[in-house]
Amino acid sequence: MKITSCVVAALAVLLAPRAQIAAQTRPKLAAVIVVDQMRADYVDRFNGEWTAGLKRMVTQGAWFQQAAYPYLTTVTCAGHATISTGSFPHTHGIFQNAWWDRDARKQMTCTEDPRIGDVGYGVTVTGGDSPHRLLVPTFGDQMRDRRQAHVVSLSLKARSAIMLVGHGGDAITWLTESLDGWETSSVYSEKGVPAVKAFVDANPVAADFGKTWERSLPAASYSGPDDGLGEAPPQGWTRSFPHALNGTAGNVDGTYYAQWERSPFADAYLGRFAAALVQSLKLGTHDGTDVLAVSFSSPDLVGHAFGPRSHEIQDMYAHLDKTIGALFDQLDAIVGKDRWVAGLSADHGVTPIPEQLVAEGKDAGRIAGSAMVDAIEQVLKPALGEGRHVTVLNTNDIYFEPGVYDRILQKKQLAGAVISTIAARPGVQRVFRSEELKGAASSKDPLLRAAALSYVPGRSGDLIFAAKPGWMISAGGTTHGSATADDQRVPILLLGPGVKAGKYQDAASPADLAPTLAMLSGLTMKAEGHPLSCVQ
Repeated sequence: MKITSCVVAALAVLLAPRAQIAAQTRPKLAAVIVVDQMRADYVDRFNGEWTAGLKRMVTQGAWFQQAAYPYLTTVTCAGHATISTGSFPHTHGIFQNAWWDRDARKQMTCTEDPRIGDVGYGVTVTGGDSPHRLLVPTFGDQMRDRRQAHVVSLSLKARSAIMLVGHGGDAITWLTESLDGWETSSVYSEKGVPAVKAFVDANPVAADFGKTWERSLPAASYSGPDDGLGEAPPQGWTRSFPHALNGTAGNVDGTYYAQWERSPFADAYLGRFAAALVQSLKLGTHDGTDVLAVSFSSPDLVGHAFGPRSHEIQDMYAHLDKTIGALFDQLDAIVGKDRWVAGLSADHGVTPIPEQLVAEGKDAGRIAGSAMVDAIEQVLKPALGEGRHVTVLNTNDIYFEPGVYDRILQKKQLAGAVISTIAARPGVQRVFRSEELKGAASSKDPLLRAAALSYVPGRSGDLIFAAKPGWMISAGGTTHGSATADDQRVPILLLGPGVKAGKYQDAASPADLAPTLAMLSGLTMKAEGHPLSCVQ
């Protein structure tokens, strides 16, 4: 196992007697915190305004300032699976939020499982979700199997809660698709968890109806315009503060719930939820190290709508700082000070809104996916005949109808023409054939390696393209999913016993977080990532 700097301190821990390690460094609770869509530069930009949880991590913990994902498709499901398993998509199998299932002949989400059903807490739910597509165990899985840990995972998103915890746990919970309640999977619980039901019954999401999201910082603290070019707020909101949670015509309806999950009130709810389950399920009071996993989804939803330069994003992080601070205060009270460790990272960053970049004279824009498919079809029809040849374009992945890609490869000139057509589209940086990505995960070509690390045989597309910086397939607002610094660079922060505080310039990735928490918990975890140098 490779360990970065601070080798002497880390080796001292490794070589110490097992009893001494247990007495001095093992926490009673390991908390994995993911902030959905947190760019690395947010810590630099906003930490001067923080006073609570995030501030505590920055000033009292270890801050890895050069952390980044090395792969191409920087999206939520892939990021959470990477953080939890310490591996990259080509190993853990989760490379997109959804992809074309060639056997089922339909688009399937990363957690969709037709074999089982979900379980609602006082609400009717449909469909089923599970971690069955995740090919390797998570930190939580290994802590359960080898340390009998109690494990809890919470998020607004099913893919976040599930991928962050893995194949089992005590309370795995997420917001329903209708956004009006909470659910789990029958894989985790056939009837639901009483402690979860008690909290959601006592804390309905509708309780925030009528509240208004106002700026929480002095007006002079905000940078840039409040009404930014290209912002795409949810129904009922303008591009400027304040934002009232009033639904449609003053009703608690789908519009209200969409507004709620795009507000700091949703993060605050999740923080209270996590603290309540720590107490009710007695996390941190058992013989070994228990695991709490929380993924805050609202920054992602706000970021997509308003962009990374917006007043809304700045304010979201001011609120999130307080939410995480309140959670940490509860962990101090319930588990005990210096008896828990927390690791924080993000599943991906985000690219600025293209229209804002264009206004600055930069090369940016929106890739027209349907136009790309039409252009490919125009190349294929003269050679392969009429009919449909492209099945679907899914973010970076292009899937062809059965047998079509093999026919393309049999005609060298045709293959070249198709690739040239895609490469010529505005915003496309490079195009890869699926067969050239196999075995290229150690390539010295950074973009080829990034695409190879995101490639999963049988699941990925036949052709994969990489967008240029500033370009995206998105109808409004902004998004992520590229191999650019905007989307790949994220923070890593650690806090707690066994963590040496300071700013670290080591090369690191979120795949290092689970092996680090495992080492702190007395567990050796086999992974592509490695324990970080802050372990002392």
